[in-house]
Amino acid sequence: MKEQLKNITSYGVFIDLGGVDGLIHITDLSWGRVNHPEEIVQLDSKINVVILDFDDSKKRIALGLKQLQPHPWDALDQNINVGDKVKGKVVVIADYGAFIEIAQGVEGLIHVSEMSWSQHLRSAQDFLKVGDEVEAVILTLDRDERKMSLGIKQLMPDPWADIDQKYPVDSKHSATVRNFTNFGVFVELEEGVDGLIHISDLSWSKKIKHPSEFCKVGDKMDVVVLELDRDNRRIALGHKQLETNPWDVFESTFTEGSVHKGTIIEEKKDKAAIVSLPYGVEGICPKKHLRKADGSNANVDETLDFKVIEFNKEGKKIVVSHTRTFEEGTDEDAPRSKKKTTTAGGQNKAVKEINDSNEKSTLGDLDALSALKSEMEGKGK
Repeated sequence: MKEQLKNITSYGVFIDLGGVDGLIHITDLSWGRVNHPEEIVQLDSKINVVILDFDDSKKRIALGLKQLQPHPWDALDQNINVGDKVKGKVVVIADYGAFIEIAQGVEGLIHVSEMSWSQHLRSAQDFLKVGDEVEAVILTLDRDERKMSLGIKQLMPDPWADIDQKYPVDSKHSATVRNFTNFGVFVELEEGVDGLIHISDLSWSKKIKHPSEFCKVGDKMDVVVLELDRDNRRIALGHKQLETNPWDVFESTFTEGSVHKGTIIEEKKDKAAIVSLPYGVEGICPKKHLRKADGSNANVDETLDFKVIEFNKEGKKIVVSHTRTFEEGTDEDAPRSKKKTTTAGGQNKAVKEINDSNEKSTLGDLDALSALKSEMEGKGK
């Protein structure tokens, strides 16, 4: 027997059962999603209903309309399996994903991670909107639980499938800076292929405390592939490796015992001075090595001869002395080579303080390095 619709609200439909009202909640109108009851029924019409629950104390009767028809999942084609392609419409969207209705009352979820091969955190709204017609691949299917997960990135080639051919070790590429961490820069080589430039691989010469000092999000950056881990989808990249390590050249120029013209540009609090040497290199001169032949100490802006008493390629540090240019030091004062066995207590105190507190030497314009190379090649000829 058909019953008369009495009232329609945003949350359901009231039915006149002959002096007693019954309510069909909006969720019991249809197996599919319903935004408003008026999409299913109209006022003053008569419909068949099913009694779901009766509360005698409150005189409330819960009714259902969708229960008159079999559940759509029960009618779902038995030949549909994981891996099959299906088409549907976006009915609900959230930050974490979108629900796709592939048949009335049968929905699958496309998680945002299955919308693109990219590993960048995004919202589902960046890819889809309600009402879109989409094609997707079934990733999981549980008929008993009536759950299905879908993916659309699977319809596009996986950029990691031939990663060895596209990004072999030592190959050079252009990338886009996406975000920073304290230990490096994440860049995107292409959609779905990200790589990390460790902070130590950004520059040969600059001492960088945070990657944001070196570049900003959105910048284009040339990189070289250092390591490739296909199984874990990781690529280690370098930027400084695109240039020759200038310290390879300086190693043969600023040898221990060699003398160079230098200008004192700064006196530091730890009683050491910073000396500007040829080719844009900065050296450290301990306080006691600033003594001149007349007994006075050299001051900022003075240009003098300095002898290299320590060259540390790994630490990018050169320790120099003016005093040694006219006076040989004792064994106690001489810098200790790393190849010799020494103890921390036997190390020159001033040099140790410099090791602990001073910044690494910095390089000037790389044009200076080119000039140095040209000079060395001329000597070779």
